[in-house]
Amino acid sequence: MQLPPTLVDYLIVFVLCVVIFNSVYTRWLKISPHFPPGPQRLPLIGNIHQIPFEYQQRMFASWAKHHGDIIYMQLFHKPSIIVDSVRVAQELMEKRASKYSDRPQFVMVKEYLQPKPSLVFMSWGEKCRRLRKFFQSALENKAALEGYRPLQRREIHRLLRDLAQSPMGFMAHVKRYAGAIILEIDYGHRVTSAQDEWMVYVDHTVDEFTTTGSLAASLVDFLPLMKHIPSWMPGGGFKKRALIVGAKVRDMMEIPYRKVQRDMASGCAKPSFMTSLLEKMTQDGCLSAEEEYDIKASCLVMYTAGSDTTITSLMTFILAMVLHPHVLDKAQAEIDRVIGSERLPELDDREALPYVDCIVKEVYRWNPPSAIGIPHRVMEDDIYRGYVIPGGATIIPNIWSMGHHTDIYSDPEKFFPERFEEMDTQTANQKDPRKFIFGFGKRICPGRYLADETVWLAIANILATMNIQKCRDPSGQEITPIPSFKTGIVSQVDPFLCEIKPRTEKAANLVGQHNAGDV
Repeated sequence: MQLPPTLVDYLIVFVLCVVIFNSVYTRWLKISPHFPPGPQRLPLIGNIHQIPFEYQQRMFASWAKHHGDIIYMQLFHKPSIIVDSVRVAQELMEKRASKYSDRPQFVMVKEYLQPKPSLVFMSWGEKCRRLRKFFQSALENKAALEGYRPLQRREIHRLLRDLAQSPMGFMAHVKRYAGAIILEIDYGHRVTSAQDEWMVYVDHTVDEFTTTGSLAASLVDFLPLMKHIPSWMPGGGFKKRALIVGAKVRDMMEIPYRKVQRDMASGCAKPSFMTSLLEKMTQDGCLSAEEEYDIKASCLVMYTAGSDTTITSLMTFILAMVLHPHVLDKAQAEIDRVIGSERLPELDDREALPYVDCIVKEVYRWNPPSAIGIPHRVMEDDIYRGYVIPGGATIIPNIWSMGHHTDIYSDPEKFFPERFEEMDTQTANQKDPRKFIFGFGKRICPGRYLADETVWLAIANILATMNIQKCRDPSGQEITPIPSFKTGIVSQVDPFLCEIKPRTEKAANLVGQHNAGDV
C-alpha cells in the first residue's frame, strides 16, 4: 500500500531543488562571460538586495575598495557597470563615446514623469545631436556667454542686497539668484523676488522630480513588469506619486510655452532660449506637435539642470565657510590685495584670484551636485581590460567617489582648498573636479560654463562683501552645523543656521550703491 506524501517528503524535495538550482547557478557563473569583478549575485534578483535606498554612492565606493574601479553588478536581469575612477570614465565614455553615449530605458521618467524623453534622458541619435546643438549655441558659445554677463551682474547685486537686508533668508536668496538667471535666459521671465509665483512652483516640482526619479526610487526601471501592477496593490503605490509629479512637470512645460507664444504674437516677448528655438524651428513653416514638444522639453531641461545644481554648489560653499572661517579669511585677504574695496569682483578677475578658484574647485569636489550622475548605456558588446562589457549594460559613474579617492585627494572628507594650491599646474589640471562633475563625453552638460561662471561670481562677491559665521543659541553658545546632504539625483544641502553680515560699513555701502542703480 502506497502512503501519501508527508510534509517531510515535500520539504526534502524542496531542499533538493534548492541544492540543484544553486549548483547549476554556481556553475553558470563560472562559465559565464568574464565580466568585471563585483559583489556576489543571487539567483534571479542579482544584487538588487544590496542597493540601499539612500546614498548609493557610498555603497558603490565601498565595493570599489574590494573590486577595483570598474565593478559589475546585476539588478534582476539588467547588467550594470559602476565606474569609480575618472580614468575609466574618460576611457569608456569619452574615448569610446560612439559606444557609450546612449541612455538606459528610464521607465519611471519616460512613462510617468514625462510623456516623451527630453534631451537628458533620450537615446543617442540624430535628434539628440540636433537638440544638443541648440544648447551649445546658447550655452557654449563665447559671445552668448559674454552676453549673459549684464544679467549675472544685476542678479549678483540683488543677491548681495538681499543677504545684507535679511541674512536669515540666505537659502531663499540663493535660490532666487540661481533661478532668476536661468529663468530669464530660458524664458525671458524676470524674477523680482524670492516669492515669485512661477519660480516657487517650478522649484517645488523640480524637488519632487529629482526625488521620484532617483536610482533607488525607480525600481520599475529595473523590473519593468511593475508598471503592470495596479496602483492600489502592494508595490504599485509609486504610480500615484509619479502621476501627480508628472502632471506638474507637464504644466511646467506648457504654461511658459503658451505665455512666450502670446508675447511673441503681440511683439512684447523678451529674447530667450525659447524664442530662439521657436524662431529657428518655424523658419520652414508651422511647428509639428513633435517640434513643439522638443521646444518645451528643452527649455524645461535648461532650468531643471541649471538651477538646482547651482543652488547646491552655493549652499555647499556657505556651509563650508561657516565650518572653516580660516578659509574665508584667507580668501578675503586675497580679494583685498588684488581688487581692493572700491569695487566688486568681476569674471575678468578670475585668473588673478587663484585661491578663490581653489575654493570653487573644493566645493565641487567635497559635495558634487550630482553624486552618481546620469547613467549612460553601452550600445554594443565591448572589451575593456580583458573584461566583457555587455551591450545594453547601464554605466553608472560614481562622481562622488571620484572626488573622494584617498590616493588622489588626501583626507577627502575634509574641506581643504589648499590641496589644489599645493599642486603644480599640470597636476591641478588633472585633478580639477570640473573634469568629472559635469558628466562625460557626448553627454557632458552643455551648460557647464554658464553654471561655473555663475557659481564663481557669487562666491567671489560674497567673499568680498560678507562675513559668514556660526549662529549662537540664547545662552551664547555657538551652533556648529553638521554637514548633511540629501540623497537623490541632486545632492542638496540640508537646511542649517548661520550668520551673514557685511564685512565692513564700506562693504555695506558698496552693496547699497550697486543696488541703488538696479531697475
